[in-house]
Amino acid sequence: MLEGSLRKTMLAASGPDLDAALTEMGWADMLTDVPDLAVPLVFRLLGETGSHASALVDVVLHATGNAIGDTVELPLPYAGNAWVVWDRISVHGIDPTLGGLPLRREEEGYPIRVAEARLAVGWWLVGSARAMLALARRHALDRVQFGKPIASFQAVRHRLAETLVAIEGAEATLTLPGSANPDLTALLAKAAAGKAALTAARNCQQVLGGIGFTAEHDLQHHVKRVLVLDGLLGSSRELTKRAGAGLRARGSAPRLADL
Repeated sequence: MLEGSLRKTMLAASGPDLDAALTEMGWADMLTDVPDLAVPLVFRLLGETGSHASALVDVVLHATGNAIGDTVELPLPYAGNAWVVWDRISVHGIDPTLGGLPLRREEEGYPIRVAEARLAVGWWLVGSARAMLALARRHALDRVQFGKPIASFQAVRHRLAETLVAIEGAEATLTLPGSANPDLTALLAKAAAGKAALTAARNCQQVLGGIGFTAEHDLQHHVKRVLVLDGLLGSSRELTKRAGAGLRARGSAPRLADL
């Protein structure tokens, strides 16, 4: 019931309008009382619908003990040792290259707690990846060549299967039970989600062929979005290298899940 209402709201609104709608639906209470349910649901749906809201800022605020909904500007780390700010008030000065998100580049930032935010962005990436897979699957079923749907061709089926496996693996990483090292778990989950989304973008673009390159097709919206989300809070490549360097320095691998 809640998921259906959220999906309908996100399909109808985005940006400040969606912020207001989420506030009315009790987003702050959900984040405070049931974050383990609210964050995966809201951010996965943001990815699936292609909408956006400043809920990520609320996740960071809540994790750092600040008031949810505060308009304070928090610099967020971005790929390449860069920083960005999510502008939740004004649309002026927004960089149009950043996936259509209200992000503004900053010259410098300061360390903040990002583990919870990385999990949120991970779910956003997974949702976007599932949206791209759905578009590619629908096209593969509808597009006919040599008298049969291209979904029957082995090469196309392999692309779709590889994408699904990557998405399911990333989602499993995001849902790992609590560990003694939540920062590392979140880092690895964000890296896995970023890799899955990039895999989805690459494979779904191949399945859709020329139509997937057109600005009019929904795929391009998701591709641009995941390229930005992968870089936000550390790209999948950077995070993987960081985790590897940490493990080498430690000399052992910590337990990430209590099975």
